[in-house]
Amino acid sequence: MKRVFLFVLDSCGAGAMPDSEKFGDVGVNTLRSCSTSSKLHIPNMRKAGLGNIDGLDFLGATEQPSGAYGKLAESSAGKDTTIGHWEIAGIVSPRPLPTYPDGFPEEVLKPFREATGRGVLANKPYSGTVVINEFGDEHVRTGDLIVYTSADSVFQIAAHEDVVPPEQLYEYCRIARKILVGKHGVGRVIARPFIGSNGNYTRTANRHDFSLEPPQKTMLDAFKEAGLDSIAVGKIFDIFACRGTTEHIYTKGNTDGLNKTMAYADKDFNGLCFINLVDFDMLYGHRRDIDGYAAALTEFDTWLPGFLDKMGDDDVVMITADHGCDPAYTATTDHTREYIPLLVLGKKIKPVNLGTRTCFANIAATICDMFGVPLQTEGKSFLGEIL
Repeated sequence: MKRVFLFVLDSCGAGAMPDSEKFGDVGVNTLRSCSTSSKLHIPNMRKAGLGNIDGLDFLGATEQPSGAYGKLAESSAGKDTTIGHWEIAGIVSPRPLPTYPDGFPEEVLKPFREATGRGVLANKPYSGTVVINEFGDEHVRTGDLIVYTSADSVFQIAAHEDVVPPEQLYEYCRIARKILVGKHGVGRVIARPFIGSNGNYTRTANRHDFSLEPPQKTMLDAFKEAGLDSIAVGKIFDIFACRGTTEHIYTKGNTDGLNKTMAYADKDFNGLCFINLVDFDMLYGHRRDIDGYAAALTEFDTWLPGFLDKMGDDDVVMITADHGCDPAYTATTDHTREYIPLLVLGKKIKPVNLGTRTCFANIAATICDMFGVPLQTEGKSFLGEIL
């Protein structure tokens, strides 16, 4: 193979895993919830076999799918972005990353306050849009930083761009990242800049993630070490702690991500292009916006044929997710423990049903197998089944 484009439709889950109730998720299914919206129109992914995947027949199966299709169970103990992407890239995490349902302890906050010279507001799990409107006025008045978390392993810092310019906020995140190690090694420290006034605040596109470094070699590391291209689009570069890429580009949402990925389709490279489309999760899943989520899937589906037209004989396209975030699930506004769908498309790919597989890392094993790149992983390659 020459090029593999791996798309992560962030949070596009394919139904509850058997252990989902242990994670507080009952009867969740992100794609099923989206199917209830009149905004969902995905004929191209249906043609590829999305509705043929086990448990997704409500999307409409097709008699002659154009690609290989299946779904994958998560082997790691989590349902967050970091662990999901790590597993896709070959790493299974047997222990969950630390979470803070009661807020962060003083042993974390004290050195953070001392290093930044600023106080801390909130310090509890919050919706990102709610917390800035609840504490935004006090933050603007005092300069104290809004620190909050969620059900995920994250330390989030929100600040008004006129009070704390984004570059300064990023520096505060780097300070937090150095503090949050060992038993407090959260998956991500996230900068959450916002604008507005008088309790009417909105987040900007200047978000930046500072991730925990992967504990072992990933697919990206393997490609880079082999002298192949390892291109990151969107927040992939941040998720892997700036490691294992030969080139990266940030995006400001799905539309920008699709445009930048289309530009890579016109480039001559040899290796992997790993793309995260974050809006599904950030704008629609967490905000429980079913129509918004469905419309975003429609946008991707409408864009897809033009992209596939640019693929050469030795190119492969994979479409998957990293966890769920069911927009109809009202028990929480957090991620949901779900299977992830998988579509594999390309001129040399057989339209075969891959069934239900254990371990997201099958994706890494297969991609590395395509290029003859060695990688120690629990994932099992399915390359022989799809060529």
